[in-house]
Amino acid sequence: MSYREFHYRWEYDLKSSPEKLWPFVADTNRFNRDTNVPAVEVEPAKGRLRNARRRVRLSIFGMPVEWEEQPFEWVRPIRFGVKRTYSKGPVAEMRALAELSPRADGGTRFTYDVSVKPKSLLGFVAIPVQIGFLASRRFRQAFKKYDELALLEALPSEVQTAPALSVAASSRIETIKERLLSDVAADAVVVERLLEFIQQADDFALARIKPYELADDWGQPRRTVLETCLRATRVGLLDLQWDLLCPLCRGPQESGSSLRDIDPQVHCETCRIDFKVNFDRFVELTFRPNAAIRTMDVKNYCIGSPQRTPHVVAQQLLSGQSERELSMALEPGNYRFRALELPGEQSVKVSSEGGDSSAVIVSNDGWPSEELTMGLRPTLRLRNETDAEQLLILERLAWGEQAATAAEVTALQIFRDLFSTEALRPGEQISVGTLTVLFTDLRNSTQLYREIGDATAFGRVMNHFDVLKKVIADEDGALVKTIGDAVMAVFRRPAAALKAMLSAQEMLAMPAQGNAPLTLKAGIHAGPCIAVTLNDRLDYFGSTVNMAARLESLSTGNDVVISRVLYDDPEVREFLVEENLEATPFEMLLKGFQEERFELWRVSRKAGAAADARG
Repeated sequence: MSYREFHYRWEYDLKSSPEKLWPFVADTNRFNRDTNVPAVEVEPAKGRLRNARRRVRLSIFGMPVEWEEQPFEWVRPIRFGVKRTYSKGPVAEMRALAELSPRADGGTRFTYDVSVKPKSLLGFVAIPVQIGFLASRRFRQAFKKYDELALLEALPSEVQTAPALSVAASSRIETIKERLLSDVAADAVVVERLLEFIQQADDFALARIKPYELADDWGQPRRTVLETCLRATRVGLLDLQWDLLCPLCRGPQESGSSLRDIDPQVHCETCRIDFKVNFDRFVELTFRPNAAIRTMDVKNYCIGSPQRTPHVVAQQLLSGQSERELSMALEPGNYRFRALELPGEQSVKVSSEGGDSSAVIVSNDGWPSEELTMGLRPTLRLRNETDAEQLLILERLAWGEQAATAAEVTALQIFRDLFSTEALRPGEQISVGTLTVLFTDLRNSTQLYREIGDATAFGRVMNHFDVLKKVIADEDGALVKTIGDAVMAVFRRPAAALKAMLSAQEMLAMPAQGNAPLTLKAGIHAGPCIAVTLNDRLDYFGSTVNMAARLESLSTGNDVVISRVLYDDPEVREFLVEENLEATPFEMLLKGFQEERFELWRVSRKAGAAADARG
């Protein structure tokens, strides 16, 4: 027996703009939870489904419901929708479409369409009650709440009230607060905000606490929030976790509580790719509350929420030999088009000078080689010239703007101080992207031991390590190891390494009264590095490290020898001008690099400037 399809359309005039509402309404995982939809499970794969389709199930009133879910389609922040085809339960098919249209007064006309086709008499009776009556009320309440929070510039994590903590957990938090605030480096405002967040945010937000995201939301320095989270881990408030991110969907595929847990070979089931992680992009440090403070039960209520992949601005499912036209609102920057089932991509440049209309054609011959240029509000025509259905994806290329990557975190002194035993699996090598590597050594240290005696000289050398560690940490670097009187350190920014070394040379050249000055040789190079475990500590290897070590030996102690990579860095050039520094070029064949002559520079303070600094 065939039953008629039910169609429901709700319209809401909301005060917030589409851009402000989108993070709330497009987070369908939270929306389903907020409207009392049961948690779902993804069925184990029984054969490959095309274009990220998934088999999903839930139980409602003890009755199993199963369906095949198409990938969500959306254009941010204009509309999103999904289609489900059911194999078990009283429903045959359901389609949902949400649209956000800006109003003349600055608000949003939000429409939500749901079409449901019954499979049985039970479905025919239940749909008007469950969706037409109960869901209608819950939708209205949820969207009203979202609008209020968006107007207050609040976060989706504040929609649901967090459960009250136990007396024991509250007592632990008070003790932890005292310990955190007793640290001279503590920021009281950030400590208070973090404790408040742990107690009040919902489980979704706490499952993967991103320190830079919190910092931006709170208007606080990113490094301060990250360091507070690291200290909070040491005192038992948080647990850290290393998330391995897929390079396409950027979702966490695996998580480990230690770098030793990382397997560099990872598979993403959604994107159907195997990839090798690197520290520079694909490993992100996040946190979650310690179980003694707050237990969480994080469930899935929707598996394809557009807000799960916020870097994807549009996703469209086109059948073979079809086309579609979209109106879009884009930010300037670099993007790419790709199709989930086809290799290759097309580069896209979005700027105010781009065209008002563009076309994207996907065919069996591959993607066009030329870059597509588009304006900020283009009309875009998508055409699928293949015979197969294709899932087309437009995504921003900017990666990890709010991600504390492993490459960055492991290059911080505070991380190495607090988590000195963090290391990779024995034998593993993982790329960390580009690092700035520094080597130093004391000039004439052997003579120093002869002149002032072993004990006194050893004390001076140890004090010089303290000076180096401080200036390196002050510039967001990390001391990796000491080798005799020498030091190896890493930085994320070349200018930071140069600033640190010039400061160290000045401080060591002007010791406390009665002590002889020390002369510090230094060399700096930047480039790709490999992270490894050596002597149970995280260390770095590669030609970049080797070259930085060679540059240190060329320093006289009154200069810092830098490579062309550093000299060409815009921030370094600006620093050279601002500080009125001398940068004298020279060429040299380096040991182990006989194939070519290298352009190098000796950087030092000019005679007058050096005297002023000492005065």
